[in-house]
Amino acid sequence: MVVDALSARLAAGEYPRGSRLPSERQLAASLQVARNTLREALDILEQRGLITRRAGAGSYVAEPEHWDNAVPVAAATGPLHLHVMRGIMEPEIARLAVLHMSSAGIEALARILDEMRATSDPAQFTRCEEDFQQKLAEGTCNPLLVACYNLVVKARRQRHRAAMLRRLTTPERMAYQRQVHAALLNALVGRDIAEATELVQQMLIEEQRLLMQEN
Repeated sequence: MVVDALSARLAAGEYPRGSRLPSERQLAASLQVARNTLREALDILEQRGLITRRAGAGSYVAEPEHWDNAVPVAAATGPLHLHVMRGIMEPEIARLAVLHMSSAGIEALARILDEMRATSDPAQFTRCEEDFQQKLAEGTCNPLLVACYNLVVKARRQRHRAAMLRRLTTPERMAYQRQVHAALLNALVGRDIAEATELVQQMLIEEQRLLMQEN
């Protein structure tokens, strides 16, 4: 939550790029957290390249060229931002895919589902989930929507976020996801818009529940 709050302030330009951040004491007070918690958040922001830290001089917002070239929008996206965007995009992706996805696209989804059934490795399983959703996005036949959703996937694949997803990908969750993805594939085959969008919303609600437990 502290990382998300600071990332939002940086993205909004509250602290100009190249400027010195307020002291740790001031930041901790403004965010109502302990200073050790703040330091951990600053460590993460430094790893993402959003800030630089100078011994004895404090923390500084990354310079524009560093921010723009080395740190994409995905790196500044917090879990809440990501979940909100997925909630907006993924049900609509499912609706459009039902309307427009080709038979070849549905066959590609079936192959990804087979991979999901065959693996018990959390990292590989998570990648299959992402591949499934990306292929679903491609099935909308909307190149702008696909490009936007690719940024969502890139945000999901940030190192710290990917590690969290792997922790949450238990055998029970994998079994649940296989079942729901199979039902979603059937909805696509049957061109059932209501069922497809409902299944996607169920998956989002379940992931939100898991994220709440993680926090």
